[in-house]
Amino acid sequence: MKFRFPIVIIDEDFRSENTSGLGIRALAEAIEREGFEVLGATSYGDLSQFAQQQSRASAFVLSIDDEEFSPGPDLDPAVLNLRSFIEEVRWKNADVPIFLHGETKTSRHLPNDILRELHGFIHMFEDTPEFVAKHIIREAKSYLEGIQPPFFKALLDYAEDGSYSWHCPGHSGGVAFLKSPIGQMYHQFYGENMLRADVCNAVEELGQLLDHNGAIGASERNAARIFNADHCFFVTNGTSTSNKMVWHHTVAPGDVVVVDRNCHKSILHAIIMTGAVPVFLRPTRNHWGIIGPIAHAEFEPESIRAKIRANPLLQGVDADAVKPRIMTLTQSTYDGVLYNTEEIKRMLDGYVENLHFDEAWIPHAAFHPFYGTYHAMGRKRDRTKHAVTYATQSIHKLLAGISQASHVLVQDSEETKLDRHLFNESYLMHTSTSPQYSIIASCDVAAAMMEPPGGTALVEESILEALDFRRAMRKVDADFGDKDWWFQVWGPEALEEEGIGRTKDWVLRRTDSEGVQRDGEDSWHGFGDMAPGFNMLDPIKATIITPGLDIEGRFDTTGIPASIVSKYLAEHGVVVEKTGLYSFFILFTIGITKGRWNTLVAALQQFKDDYDRNQPLWRVMPEFCAKHPRYEGMGLRDLSQHVHALYAKYDVARLSTEIYLSDHHPAMTPTEAFSHIARRRTERVPIDKLEGRITTSLVTPYPPGIPLLIPGETFNAKIVDYLRFNREFARECPGFETDIHGLVLEAGPDGVVHHYADCVAP
Repeated sequence: MKFRFPIVIIDEDFRSENTSGLGIRALAEAIEREGFEVLGATSYGDLSQFAQQQSRASAFVLSIDDEEFSPGPDLDPAVLNLRSFIEEVRWKNADVPIFLHGETKTSRHLPNDILRELHGFIHMFEDTPEFVAKHIIREAKSYLEGIQPPFFKALLDYAEDGSYSWHCPGHSGGVAFLKSPIGQMYHQFYGENMLRADVCNAVEELGQLLDHNGAIGASERNAARIFNADHCFFVTNGTSTSNKMVWHHTVAPGDVVVVDRNCHKSILHAIIMTGAVPVFLRPTRNHWGIIGPIAHAEFEPESIRAKIRANPLLQGVDADAVKPRIMTLTQSTYDGVLYNTEEIKRMLDGYVENLHFDEAWIPHAAFHPFYGTYHAMGRKRDRTKHAVTYATQSIHKLLAGISQASHVLVQDSEETKLDRHLFNESYLMHTSTSPQYSIIASCDVAAAMMEPPGGTALVEESILEALDFRRAMRKVDADFGDKDWWFQVWGPEALEEEGIGRTKDWVLRRTDSEGVQRDGEDSWHGFGDMAPGFNMLDPIKATIITPGLDIEGRFDTTGIPASIVSKYLAEHGVVVEKTGLYSFFILFTIGITKGRWNTLVAALQQFKDDYDRNQPLWRVMPEFCAKHPRYEGMGLRDLSQHVHALYAKYDVARLSTEIYLSDHHPAMTPTEAFSHIARRRTERVPIDKLEGRITTSLVTPYPPGIPLLIPGETFNAKIVDYLRFNREFARECPGFETDIHGLVLEAGPDGVVHHYADCVAP
């Protein structure tokens, strides 16, 4: 299978007609006759940019200047350039072959730090170009073979073999698509390789995902090593499924479980499926709608025992005798707040049997020292003594996996080792018997990409890009001055002028009960009292604040709701991750580039100009106006003020905070309430009559996608008020509705849409 990995030659004489130029071009021609592409350049140019070729090159051949230089402290500029280039390449790639070539120089002319990075030293006229070309190509082929992780290598070999397929899938390596016009279009779009690699689990040489053997098993073991775990299980249908696998292995009906109230809905589904009785740890929130951490004190065993005593579903249970089966924590929160996992392990090891960190949004943290102990499994850490530690990670969210690529990581405790055979019973319960091998390959490759030093460099680049974006936004703000408005990026007040700075600058500082820092300044995070060193903000998660609402929930006279900004950006080619009332969220994954974030800054500048000029919506948001003609006569500032005034009228910022911080009352277990659906013992209740009724379903506003209620809990007055607001707001501002899963919308005979929720029948 042919790949494009050119051999890069950097020689100032590459295009010259002198002896050196003729010699190096003869080498290039000999390499090309052997089937390898050559990329020739005459200078290093911008070292950093040119070193990016390391990901596309199979080898580098670098010339040595003819001028004399010594290995002493006063090095020739040519050697300094050479050293800088090699350092840039090796920062990301420890293995790509690097050769030096020249006419007279030998290893005694080079410093040791350069020599140790070389794969060879070529003297141009001592051997024929053909011989030298074969020597370089041998190293290049060995390198390209060596970087292939186990499963991807086996998949390449299988696809290259050209065997006829007599097994499913039925398209037989893409052949079926070639028999239909629309199939031809599909084949041309996805290409031959993807379809040839879409194979059945009957292909013996690729191994079995369901048994974790062969090439797949070797790949999972390789990923476990890279991610600092004892075990790794690839999952082809997302971290929602990874979470359910962990729970079905660790939780039985009636077990008491400790759960982050800010958990993903897949954890709540796991509670329903396992028959567990949840005890919730409540996170903080600020009035921008940003989800904060669970307070340190909530993790104290005595605090959890108090919750068990107060839970109406556990009346009569001896809280002191209960040993919770699992604790599941969202690490990080959707908005980027991290926990010091070593402190949580210290507090709960021996009290909770299994510790589960849902790290869907932070698989990158293990690969850079910046994150310290703010992730589940790090190098050179002590094991827990009693509790087995699980981490579930979405490889497709922040690493290079394709959609649905996920894995389960497990770290044994000193006392307990994972029984892989028993875990696999839960694994099989949730895994398709026809897994998508392209997803498995992306898990394999994504893990291999994070092998240091490459993985460390990729994460550092993400952090640097995120910080440069923050610096750019602050520079724009400073240029506008105090008399004009601009967007803010939520985070610490002080930033290092260059580089990634210090971890401690991103730690959430301790404040008093009024949210004021100990040094007298207002807290930037708005979460109240924070235990020292317990939480930090991941800088690659950037929440952009729009004007109109302060962190205390007070509305300004004018404002710009974030939903208008995000709809505007979408029409200008910029799609954000999540939109709140006056904030929207972007991610600096390892795939983000300077071009992308600078385009965002430029688009925000354009929004400001169009807002200040009150440009007509039909001009600046034509797609939105086509869907909602009622807004065609409005300007961008008019629309912003219209929506802002409604938000202020209903005091929706405080209401949105209070519904999550209000008390939730379970009337029956989630499993029992959900079972009413299967038994058809439900009632569809209008929202005005919901107070006190028991929900059979999750009630989840998007954004933020965090359930307000879970099956078995009762609707309280604040939640009903929130649902009423959304009903009225949807009528007054169509196009800006909040999508609330769990609500049923039905149009009556008069065409008016009515809102209901499904509840346990009386």
